[in-house]
Amino acid sequence: MSSNKVIEATNVSKWYGAFRALADVNLTVRKGERIVICGPSGSGKSTLIRCFNRLEAHQQGEIVVNGIRLHNKMRDVTEVRKNVGMVFQHFNLFPHMTVLMNCMAGPMWTKGVSEPDARKTALKFLERVRIPEQANKFPIQLSGGQQQRVAIARSLCMEPEVMLFDEPTSALDPEMVSEVLETMTSLARDGMTMVCVTHEMGFARAVADRVIFMDRGQIVEEGNPHDFFTRPQHDRTKLFLSQLLSH
Repeated sequence: MSSNKVIEATNVSKWYGAFRALADVNLTVRKGERIVICGPSGSGKSTLIRCFNRLEAHQQGEIVVNGIRLHNKMRDVTEVRKNVGMVFQHFNLFPHMTVLMNCMAGPMWTKGVSEPDARKTALKFLERVRIPEQANKFPIQLSGGQQQRVAIARSLCMEPEVMLFDEPTSALDPEMVSEVLETMTSLARDGMTMVCVTHEMGFARAVADRVIFMDRGQIVEEGNPHDFFTRPQHDRTKLFLSQLLSH
């Protein structure tokens, strides 16, 4: 794997029983690249990025992340997860911990970072997502948008090589979406390698280097945002975009 390839998926397939969720998917993510994956519900897009940090196990093909081949050895999975941040649709914060402790826990538990250093890093990234004043609150005291920004800060505290976003705005009220997208856009401008599953096409136009359309477990089309939105090649892509952009 050449040094600028952060993720390389080759002929990746996955089944849930008889249902084939991924069918021979090939995708390379390079350092500093911002990729947006879109597609209808059940198209395999979330399953694919969950395979990148072994939250889901693929059954065929090969996934290499930062030079580590993902298979069943837990040691390798743990190593990959140290370098791959993940932000979910639902925030998955620890409800019994303050915002600050949510951000400190990962580095202390998995990397052996000292408490003072973890606190310093946590405060830095809470500042980075513009909610340092929420540090001593509990998640239930925050809005959905604030909780999602805490989730982003928590991932950043692990200082990952790449960030995966799995529909990070779909559980938010409309007025809270923009604050999360602004945070993600700011990360992209700073050069963070990002793979985002989202239907936020304005974000895709503004930030993505590549937009990928998936359907029925396969990559149907990919291209730069301008070509993808103005000159889609496949009828399935055209139908999806017409439905999405008409809302």
